[in-house]
Amino acid sequence: MSSASLHPTAGPGRRAVMAAAGAAGLAAALTACGSDDGSSDAGSAAGAAPAGGGTALARTADIPEGGGKIFEDQGVVVTQPAAGTYKAFSVKCPHQGCAVSSVADGMIVCPCHGSEFSVADGSVRKGPATRGLPAARITVAGDEITLA
Repeated sequence: MSSASLHPTAGPGRRAVMAAAGAAGLAAALTACGSDDGSSDAGSAAGAAPAGGGTALARTADIPEGGGKIFEDQGVVVTQPAAGTYKAFSVKCPHQGCAVSSVADGMIVCPCHGSEFSVADGSVRKGPATRGLPAARITVAGDEITLA
């Protein structure tokens, strides 16, 4: 006869496992839905834009007047608020970090919660975002727009 117990050792109960899973899910959700109080590290370099190192983005003819074009891979949206004037902003919405998805009717639009930003200066035109899109640096030489 052996001295081993006939009853297996119980692992954590169902309630303990479910509580731990719930706590992990809540922590993930709270991390993903950060506050808009400026405490996140997004744009922490005083509105710094993604570094591009001279990446060619587009020709000036590719950017519609009063509108813009999103360059998701480079993390910028380039706009032409007035004929011959080009601006660039981060694609990352300061509300919760979603990437903006469209430029229409003079507005840069975030699909997550409907924030809208001006193509002229990136300022908030419709919330819930409370801060504008950080400016990005571009150069225009001839008909070529380059990320600075």
